[in-house]
Amino acid sequence: MSVRVCVSGVGMIPFSKPGASETYDVMAGAAVRAALHDAGIDYARIEQAYVGYVYGDSAYGQKSLYPIGMTGIPIFNVNNNCATGATALFLARQAIESRAADCVLALGFEQMTPGALDYMFNDRPRSLSRFEQLTDELLGSSNKLPFALRCFGGAGYEHMKRFGTKLETFAKIRAKASRHAAQNPLALFKKEVSADDVMAAETLWPGVMTRLMACPPTCGAAAAILCSEAFARKHGLSTEVQIRAQAMTTDYSAAFAAKDMRELVGASMAKSAAYQVYEKAGVGTEDIQVIELHDCFAHNELITYEALGLCAEGEAEKFVEDGDNTYGGQYVTNPSGGLLSKGHPLGATGLAQCFELVEQLRGMAGARQVEGARFALQHNLGLGGACVVSLFERVGAGVA
Repeated sequence: MSVRVCVSGVGMIPFSKPGASETYDVMAGAAVRAALHDAGIDYARIEQAYVGYVYGDSAYGQKSLYPIGMTGIPIFNVNNNCATGATALFLARQAIESRAADCVLALGFEQMTPGALDYMFNDRPRSLSRFEQLTDELLGSSNKLPFALRCFGGAGYEHMKRFGTKLETFAKIRAKASRHAAQNPLALFKKEVSADDVMAAETLWPGVMTRLMACPPTCGAAAAILCSEAFARKHGLSTEVQIRAQAMTTDYSAAFAAKDMRELVGASMAKSAAYQVYEKAGVGTEDIQVIELHDCFAHNELITYEALGLCAEGEAEKFVEDGDNTYGGQYVTNPSGGLLSKGHPLGATGLAQCFELVEQLRGMAGARQVEGARFALQHNLGLGGACVVSLFERVGAGVA
């Protein structure tokens, strides 16, 4: 018989600007304690821990968890670029499904510095060197913008050229994110902005991107307690939210062969992972009510609508214009405010998405609640590359 995996506890701290947060270990500890309290379980019950972060030295997981308990459990430190948090979640779920453990912690955090992402080790081959070379080939090497901005901006620019997508459409996505974040006490930016405000912001790439279309560097932490259904029932933990299906992909040959910036930033990864999840779950996009997707740039949110099958290729602008990405439409995307407004502490993002969706499925999201939510989809992406898509389901009344 297959093992059902319950998300019995979640915890998250408010995200903050670099320099305004506690250190990574303090943030991590707060998120873990919140998740343990939410689950109603002691750390002594945790059998394994998967700890995600991108910028840091070895054994940050141990440094963060030892103050909570030194119980001798395996602690795995995970780094998969911006998909790190969901990768930790994937590994935790896999440990339970394989019967290697019954109660596992997934934790993600990041203590970031101001400014654009950059390499830390410049005395060795860059992991993204091939991505950089193709970006130069497709966009021109004279474009000296930060690499992530060039990649995702370039992907949006490709969509604009192919389908006539307007810059204002990306501005509407960012404005939608701000409206959602205004209802989220854990979001970094709660001020509502209009599409006109987004268009009037500082231009980063003429005709392609303004500053408000890019997510900010952020510090924060989030955690989840995953249990087998049998363990949860034995210990009186919540079985209400379960992981119905999950898939993780890395880049396909199209990332380089297609000569398309949308492929370079993971369109095929996302499409394949989503298809695998729908097939495993026996669920279609029409069954999903709420989605947290990787909107590191407004451009990537639009591209991801199509990759996840929420609309057909080339129809994302109409999807936005029809309001099908927000309350009252087909799907509520990023009710948390997403990376654009909630913030993007790299290692924490995937688990912050999990936190939001679990709260939604429990009916505990307050003013941003998506009514009647039963299925919730998560998409977490990292260049280089990795993509994790997870489908959560509300299956019962709560505590067993």
